[in-house]
Amino acid sequence: MSLPTDAQERKDTPMCTGFVDYFYLAMAEVARVSKAGNDQHNPGQPLHWAKEKSTDHADCIMRHLSERGKFDTDNMRHSAKMAWRSMALLQIELEEALKQSAQPTNLDDYYQGIGLEWEVTDEMLADYRTYVDSQGNYSWKQPFLV
Repeated sequence: MSLPTDAQERKDTPMCTGFVDYFYLAMAEVARVSKAGNDQHNPGQPLHWAKEKSTDHADCIMRHLSERGKFDTDNMRHSAKMAWRSMALLQIELEEALKQSAQPTNLDDYYQGIGLEWEVTDEMLADYRTYVDSQGNYSWKQPFLV
């Protein structure tokens, strides 16, 4: 989703100071987990998320949580793997919520339903239509999804 155009609404979504600045070390560790996972499951391919290869995020979160503070057999932290799985689970939930409200005329309703109140512009609607195929499937590189 793109950021709102209203100044106060933008300030209410402090992506850098409210997330990156807090968790920069953790984000770097999760990025290393992401790269190692890609090298393991997609050898020789550019970094990408092959979502269909693993869908048991909740179970994996609990497994890695039970081993928090320790290293896995590949020398990666279980806590970093848990964080990656948690972000994956949240991303999928948000994408599914967007799919459920997949009517271009209802994007305003979707954003308001998740607590974001800003107007969907014609440009956003055009981007939305560009990245949704006739079956309602989304490209993972949607310009308005972070």
